[in-house]
Amino acid sequence: MDSYWESVLVFLGINMVLALSLYLPMSAGQLSLGHGGFMAIGAYVAAVATARLGWPLMAGLAAGGGAAAVAGAAVGFPALRIKGVYLIILTMGFGEIVRIFFLNFEPTGGASGLGGLKHLTTLPVVAAVVLAMLVCLARFRGARIGRALRAVQEDELAAEAMGVNLTRVKVGAFALGALGGGIGGGLYAHQALFIDPGQFGFFRSAEIFLIVVLGGLNSYWGPVIGALVVTLLPELLRFVQEWRMTVFGTLLVLCAVLRPAGILSGRRRAA
Repeated sequence: MDSYWESVLVFLGINMVLALSLYLPMSAGQLSLGHGGFMAIGAYVAAVATARLGWPLMAGLAAGGGAAAVAGAAVGFPALRIKGVYLIILTMGFGEIVRIFFLNFEPTGGASGLGGLKHLTTLPVVAAVVLAMLVCLARFRGARIGRALRAVQEDELAAEAMGVNLTRVKVGAFALGALGGGIGGGLYAHQALFIDPGQFGFFRSAEIFLIVVLGGLNSYWGPVIGALVVTLLPELLRFVQEWRMTVFGTLLVLCAVLRPAGILSGRRRAA
């Protein structure tokens, strides 16, 4: 395969991992614009583990995902009391805190970034991670956890009255989503080979959010479709050169107008 398109497909897979991880808290009604923060934690922890400690990629990804999951649980607890636009503000603030922390944390390069990483992220590795996440989400669909997530999204009070533990479901969704975000960050670091705090700012979080919303929350296949559109469409539009992003933005607006609930906006599924 041509190396350019192989790189595009790798980044497509990474976007799928990030979008599928954000889908979990959003399927429980937890809107988040701070996923770039979890991605940053996973990227830096995995990069330090492999580049400085000599760990293999999978161990680095596990460490990065675990660190991000702990941060996700920490964010999930205060998020129990708020929702809607205030939850978005909370997650945005968390993302900025993480970015500023790494901007001033000299052991990981600070504002200069962290380089010298090995190219460990390959297309088979990314494909395996995406497949594993899809299998896990498929098992959630129709299982108790899937029904609980849907119930919380529809009506928290009714879900709690039916015996759903809101704390466990909402914090768990945040932690699992952060786990996937950390793994996606680790994959990104070992594909980009250089990371700095600016790569994980608000616009990165907004891009992941856009992918999930564009694809639709009715099914876990929505983030997959959203990632295909957001990642591949700009590359396929390169023949129009300077008009590429204008055409891309116009198509996104049309999707929002014609399919306001997302591209896969059919009958809602359980997860």
